[in-house]
Parts: sequence; structure tokens; C-alpha cells
Amino acid sequence: MVFEPPKRLVRALGETAPDGDDWLEKLPEAAQQAVALRELTVERVQVPGGRSSLVVLVRTADGTPAVLKLAPGRARPEAERAALAHWGGRGAVQLLEPFTAEGVLLLERLHPDVSVRSLPEAKALLEAAGTLRRLWVEPPADFPFETVAERTGRQAEAMRARAQADPEVAPLVGLALAAREELLAAPPEHRLLHGTFRQSKVLSGERMPWLAVGPDPVVGECAFDLARLVRDRVEDLIAQASGAATTRRRVKRLAESLDVDQERLRGWTLFRAVESGVRAGRVGRPRDAELLLEFAGWL
Repeated sequence: MVFEPPKRLVRALGETAPDGDDWLEKLPEAAQQAVALRELTVERVQVPGGRSSLVVLVRTADGTPAVLKLAPGRARPEAERAALAHWGGRGAVQLLEPFTAEGVLLLERLHPDVSVRSLPEAKALLEAAGTLRRLWVEPPADFPFETVAERTGRQAEAMRARAQADPEVAPLVGLALAAREELLAAPPEHRLLHGTFRQSKVLSGERMPWLAVGPDPVVGECAFDLARLVRDRVEDLIAQASGAATTRRRVKRLAESLDVDQERLRGWTLFRAVESGVRAGRVGRPRDAELLLEFAGWL
């Protein structure tokens, strides 16, 4: 079988690829080797798939349905492996192989086309929040993960540079950076977080009704993780005349349901929305940038 990466993956990795990166060119051969090494039977490549990895639906030698995932180093697949191993299937997809091959994960098969996002909005938020709560555990003693301070520090540098080049975004960037500084001054807890949690990252399973996939794990406070969920279905929020009021109610409801401080959640939601909006503008996605920055302005 020829493993051709989906267009979505090619486009997304192309936005972030460093000069000279040849991971996409080597991907078909790497996928063939991973399949042969594990004696897997390939069913199909998942399309449209993710934005940072090739996802292949396979069966193991004994017929067990599974997922083979290949990701470049900049997507931090080894951190994902470490987080999944630490969670041990509690709230998240399980690893299926004891040995490791860099950038390759063999995972429990969920229902890849059925996510929490397919539910009505209120039910989707409830189920997603319940899944997220199970992931918030103490990190391992010598954890191999970035901290929230480290990750947002890198992001803050890129935001400052963008604000200098584009004065229109400078006021929102200033508010977001000020919120970050205040939030990092006194974080209330130290937990292992999913890092990129949203409704589409929660899939239907057999072992449990809903399980999280695709973490980009980070260690820090729970409000940082929950902030990405606040803006789920942002295009629908923007389309509503009451979008701003709905957003504020969502912040309040999610904060209360997961025992997170409402103002800290609002602050991290602001920072993450502005960071995503600035990044979208930088890589040539003006429509996404516009939506995200308008959303951030409501906070």
C-alpha cells in the first residue's frame, strides 16, 4: 500500500516545517517499515486525519483493531507516549506496544469518525469536561514534559514579534501577555494536562464511552487545559448575535463544573485565543485569525 499523507496534514506541517525538513518525503517509507515490523494489516489511512501526524487504521497479527500513528519530532510524539503511559488508559486512548520506536505509536482503536463534537453543544461540553477531569493527575516525578510557563514563554516571544509587525493586533497581544504574567505568578496546582484539548479530541470507544486522543502534554494548572475547550465551535459563537454573552456563560459554567477559578479560566482563554489568532495570521490563515481575535475581544 502507498501511504500518501492527507492534504490536511501536508498543509498543516508545511506551515511549521523548518528549512530542510524532509519528514513528509520520508513518511511513506517510514510507514511501510512500521507496518512490516509489527506485522500489521492496513485497512486505510484516516482522512482528513490530524494536523501533526499520519493516522493509519490497522489490525495486529491476531486481528485486533488498532491505530498506527507516525509524527515528526516537532510534534513531540515521545511526550505523547509518556503521557499516555502515565494515564494508563484512564480517560485516554491506550498504548498497545511495550517497546518504543521514535515517532511511532501503536494505539487502541477507537471510533475515529465519532467525536464528542457530534453531540448537541450542551451535551458535548458536559462529556468533554468529564473526560478532561480524569486526565488531570499528578505528573511523574521526573516528567519529560514542558511546563505551561515554558510553552507559553515561547509563544509569548512570537506574539511580541507579531505585534511589532502588525500594530492592529498589539492591544490584544498586550492584554494577553499581561494576563499570562499575572497567571504565572501564583499557579494553584501542578497537574499533567492534555495540552490541546477540544471536542474533536474526544472519541467514542468500546472500553469507555469517550476517551481523549492526540495530547500535546504539558504540566501546569488545570485552567490552562480547560481554556481551549471554552472556544470550541468558535465559528458558531461568532455567528450568534449573543455570541459574547454565550462565551461568558460558557466560561462560568465550565469553571463551576470543574472547580476551576473563573477569572483564571478567563485569563488563559484570552491568552490562548490571542496566541492562536496571531499564529493563524502569521501562517496565512486570515479568516481563522479574524475569528479568534474577535472571540478574544469578548473576554
